[in-house]
Order: sequence, then structure tokens, then C-alpha cells
Amino acid sequence: QLHLVESGGGLVQLGGSLKLSCGTSVFSLEHYSIGWFRQAPGKEREAVSCISSSGRTSSADSAKGRFTISKDNAKNTVYLEMYSLKPEDTAVYYCAVRSPQFRECVLREDEYDYWGQGTQVTVSS
Repeated sequence: QLHLVESGGGLVQLGGSLKLSCGTSVFSLEHYSIGWFRQAPGKEREAVSCISSSGRTSSADSAKGRFTISKDNAKNTVYLEMYSLKPEDTAVYYCAVRSPQFRECVLREDEYDYWGQGTQVTVSS
């Protein structure tokens, strides 16, 4: 069982920033595609951004221009930097790993096999 851990969530005011981290001590993230997803209260989980093992990224329209996904292979960590946060960004944010047989990431949660427990992000107005 892969063990992903998200961190960095918290309470931030409208327009603020947060940097989320996703890491594991069990395996190397370098060869996997990683996705960030979020689930707001009463809503379905949705894709935010993803990064392929090659470093290529893809983002949902809601994240473009405000969120940046990146990875540091030396630290075995994937980051989601979020700027200009809005109350509608309030959600539990999850990272997930796609099977290594797929080299590219996709913005579909059913394509990801292993998930972290999530970290809460709350944006106040």
C-alpha cells in the first residue's frame, strides 16, 4: 500500500496564498504521474492539476493562472502553490498517484490508484 501524505492546508483570507505538499517515504514519486484533486462540501471531487513523470503539467480551468504544480525529486515531494485564493477554493485537497505504466498525467480521478488522506484548505471572505 502506497502511503501519500498531504500537508500545508489551513485557513487563509481572500486573496491569500498557500503551498500544499504531497510526499511519501515509501517509494519514489519521480517515476509516477501525480494529481491534485479537491472536494468541497456537498460537491463531487474535482481535478485541479497534475504533473507527469516527465514534468509536463496540466491544470483545470479553475486553476489556470492561479495554481502552480511542481515537483522536487530530491525531496520526493510534489507541490501545489495556490495564489489569489477565493472562498470557492475551500475544499479538502488530495494528491493521488497514477500507475507507473502511464507516463502522462490526466485530469480524471478514476485514472488514479492511490490517494492521500487530504488536507483542508479554507478561504475566508
